[in-house]
Amino acid sequence: MKSNYTPQEKAAYSKIKEYVKDKYGVNVYTSYIAQVKRMCGLDMGENYNKSKKENPEVKQCPQEKVEYIKDALRHFGAIGE
Repeated sequence: MKSNYTPQEKAAYSKIKEYVKDKYGVNVYTSYIAQVKRMCGLDMGENYNKSKKENPEVKQCPQEKVEYIKDALRHFGAIGE
């Protein structure tokens, strides 16, 4: 018997990137998405792709893109209004 239950679509990085590109016409880096998720207090998994450098250069997400990513997170239900 098939269930009609469909779990809410997860806010995967690829989905967030796609949403921002489609809606705003700009690309965002996964590091920007991670920064915004941290700002919003969301649980973060372990980064398996970390730089081996002692002090890696981390670009800060521009404020305009912070808003785009927050919009995407709201769209996917990861954060509230």
